Amino acid sequence: MNEQLIIYSKRVMLPDTIGEYTIWINQGKIEKIQKGCIKTTASIPFYNFENEVLMPGIIDPHVHINEPGRTEWEGFYTGTTAAAAGGVTTLVDMPLNSSPVTVNVKELDHKLAATKGKLHVNSGFWGGIIPGNTTSLAPLAKRGVLGFKAFLTHSGIDEFPNADEATLRAAYEALKGTNLPILVHCELASGAFDAQLTQNPTNYLAYLASRPRKWENDAVALMLQLAEEYQHSTHIVHLSSSDSLPAIRAAKKRGVPVTVETCPHYIFFDAETIPNGDTRYKCAPPIREQANNVLLWEALMDGTLDFIGSDHSPAPPRIKELDTGNYQKAWGGISGIQFTLPALWTKGQAHGLTLERIRTILCEAPAQFIGLEQQKGKIKLGYDADLVVWNPEEWDTITRQKIEAKHKVSPYEGRQLQGLVKHTFVNGVRVWSAGKLINPNQGQLVLS
Repeated sequence: MNEQLIIYSKRVMLPDTIGEYTIWINQGKIEKIQKGCIKTTASIPFYNFENEVLMPGIIDPHVHINEPGRTEWEGFYTGTTAAAAGGVTTLVDMPLNSSPVTVNVKELDHKLAATKGKLHVNSGFWGGIIPGNTTSLAPLAKRGVLGFKAFLTHSGIDEFPNADEATLRAAYEALKGTNLPILVHCELASGAFDAQLTQNPTNYLAYLASRPRKWENDAVALMLQLAEEYQHSTHIVHLSSSDSLPAIRAAKKRGVPVTVETCPHYIFFDAETIPNGDTRYKCAPPIREQANNVLLWEALMDGTLDFIGSDHSPAPPRIKELDTGNYQKAWGGISGIQFTLPALWTKGQAHGLTLERIRTILCEAPAQFIGLEQQKGKIKLGYDADLVVWNPEEWDTITRQKIEAKHKVSPYEGRQLQGLVKHTFVNGVRVWSAGKLINPNQGQLVLS
């Protein structure tokens, strides 16, 4: 860790303003903030980033690293390299698709051990809620997980079965007093809608029809009901159906302790333009129609949606069925942690997205969600020196060679994106610069 360094930019994003400031960093913390460009004759490294934006590091609370057990899908080394390349300085790893899944302290300890020498950014961890593991939740909470994830439909991984209402109620009871959120994948499967997909397995609209909005709407309604009944922090991950937005707004107005995220791919891509047979776009819930996604943008801008998570969920090309283009068989997951910031900025400006709103939905709000609002998510005295330097005006074409995830498979390949990440600082150390990982293993474990 560098003992001291100084960073200057004409566009530093402080909590209440954007302007010309000099930031002094000591032992990984922000020690001093001074107006203007303050040069020193001391032998302290000085970085002059001119007109590039200096922003708090991005916090991504929805990432599938898959290690240990499915490290051939991704892993902490490659996953946190992609994170650093995207300006993400803290991520929270989901309890699946590692194998075994993180549903007890033993498996959490295995996961923590697997991070050694591989964390280029900070990493926290979610525990899992599955039928039969209620007695493991309190020990996991004591061991330091930041909250608990459940699926209401098949997760795609047999060792992480979905939770029914009884399991969820038991989890709420077990977690009373912990103040740790319950996160839920909201799809309640009802009825068979895959006949069209069976007949046309490479047709994207057939895949979309196989996971109708009703599944998501019914699940969101159930979680709003439970959140209100138990008055316990409840989080809806990766919302894709705009149908649920009125109910979410009404619940928040009543004071229901609910937060909601969406993902970049739900508001960057539209069902109408997704090619048939291109399974890089397959995820669950699915990417929906343009009119739906415009409503998601509105909700993101008015605060109904609290923040963004990437739901980075890569898999090997074989499992993605890239050769066959079969949406029915392909693994559902988007590889995208590296592109969250430019994807949002590229599309969002047409919806009124500002630098200030970016700061809220990528930094401040997720920091609050994971309980680190007094430590991360702001350029503020005493806070961790997790920072990203990026150019909002610069465009970049995403080539396969630029993809830092383990597998060079992403729907962002070939896209032109605006907003280029130049440098990423983790705990006061520059780990990513000019397209390269330069100081590895600077991340720390984040435990509650």
